[in-house]
Amino acid sequence: MFSKSKIHEPGTKPGTETDKHAATGSTTPPPARPASSEFAPSSSPRVKPSPSVLSSDLTVTGNLKTSGDIQIEGVVEGDIRAHLLTVGETATIKGEIIADDVVVNGRVVGRVRGLKVRLTSTARVEGDIIHKTIAIESGAHFEGSVQRQDDPLQTGQGTPKLAPPRAEGAAPGAPDTN
Repeated sequence: MFSKSKIHEPGTKPGTETDKHAATGSTTPPPARPASSEFAPSSSPRVKPSPSVLSSDLTVTGNLKTSGDIQIEGVVEGDIRAHLLTVGETATIKGEIIADDVVVNGRVVGRVRGLKVRLTSTARVEGDIIHKTIAIESGAHFEGSVQRQDDPLQTGQGTPKLAPPRAEGAAPGAPDTN
């Protein structure tokens, strides 16, 4: 049962091709048998990749886009699109964030769009937040407006954008002079 000889393998019979190779000492392997569907995995579980990490000594100028997760500890000057974005305590982002889940521990200057947005007690956000659900911990610093939307990730036509601030004393509907 624990022999390495091919003669004792289940399904082999004396006189078969496998037996001939074992008896002659041939180094040519026998033809491969088709794998039994009984032992084939139905579907291999997908392993979730670990998040991409931008360290605190890294500065990125430009946009970042991924369908995965990103953890930022450094500086990003550009827009970011991701599945889960974690802004570390030492991080600064200057640009728009679009992600399914956004956790802000550091500083963001720009618009944040997310299905779930969480500002922790160390968060510093200067910009508008468009969300489906939001959590703001005590101690978080936030300057901007908050707007709830059923689909905050959609940025194309049909999604109302927040109006730019008007100059002081400008009449409603007057063009912005800034």
